[in-house]
Amino acid sequence: MKTLELLPSSETMYRALVSRDPSFEGIFYAGVRTTGIFCRPTCSAKKPARENVDFFATPSEALHGGYRPCLRCHPMDPDKRPPKLIERLRAEVERASGGRLTDKELAAMAIDPSTARRQFKRHYGMTFQAYHRARRMGLALREVRKGGRVDEAKNGSGYESASGFREAFTRIFGDPPTAAKARPALFAERIETPLGAMVAVADDEGLRLLEFTDRRALEKELPILRKRLRTNIVPGEHRHLDAIRSQLADYFSGKKLTFDIPLAPVGSSFQLRAWKILRSIPAGETRSYSWMAKQLGDENARRAVGRANGTNMICIVIPCHRVIRADGTLCGYGGGLWRKKWLLDHERKVTSNQ
Repeated sequence: MKTLELLPSSETMYRALVSRDPSFEGIFYAGVRTTGIFCRPTCSAKKPARENVDFFATPSEALHGGYRPCLRCHPMDPDKRPPKLIERLRAEVERASGGRLTDKELAAMAIDPSTARRQFKRHYGMTFQAYHRARRMGLALREVRKGGRVDEAKNGSGYESASGFREAFTRIFGDPPTAAKARPALFAERIETPLGAMVAVADDEGLRLLEFTDRRALEKELPILRKRLRTNIVPGEHRHLDAIRSQLADYFSGKKLTFDIPLAPVGSSFQLRAWKILRSIPAGETRSYSWMAKQLGDENARRAVGRANGTNMICIVIPCHRVIRADGTLCGYGGGLWRKKWLLDHERKVTSNQ
């Protein structure tokens, strides 16, 4: 189970990194912006300046942050070196155009795809496909900040070729970086939370998307936004992104559980109606799918309600986590049931203390 505790302060972690304090092993991982590599606290590599370090609770979060594992301290393999097949797979992902290896490409390398997937899952507890997604998403979100140079972004990306970097970026945002910066777009930002990193997307209309970066559906949702709004998505700054970052901080600290940021979800008329009903559920309370169906005027629409909730792109703010089974048990949540339970427990605790 992933830890739900906040990391130590950045100052504490940086001191531990500089002193190579072994007591912090497994507590945090450090990503070095200038190299695109993440390390264990005790790594023997030269220590970077504080402004060039990002801290993460898990290797998965570091991957989603756009960093690749250090070859010196092996942060994904703290106890032992990975099997040679695993090392080769990770190296091939870095060389692959777009950061993805197909079964056909694996077979051409004389690697049995099923064996590769099985060993990767056994060693890391994450699938090979999840590793692909983490590298693609992390690189796309990390690079090409507003006004940044494309060649500088590529050089720090971890990909060995410019074409590989462009394909990884295009797979997420739809256009190569140079084209993406040249026209009006939706703006995206990565936001750290106690439950893991999130991606927020907004424009002048309001918040369009808020998802955990490790959610599998995210790579499909971003193209849906691009296609329906006929625009592109670029990492950058926007007043609505500033607002949601601040309001999420208030939410997780328990200061305020409500949100007043303008929302502009993209969906069908049925989905929009369902999401509006979700927003009527007070923090600290839950409702059933049957209740939602009745609110929509069709008691037999429970499955349709479930599908609408599952396609909600603005999690937490449009609180699909507050919908449970009629018998009180938890059920499907795109961010993972452990997150759903945490969110409900958090809201109940805060409201009971008010």
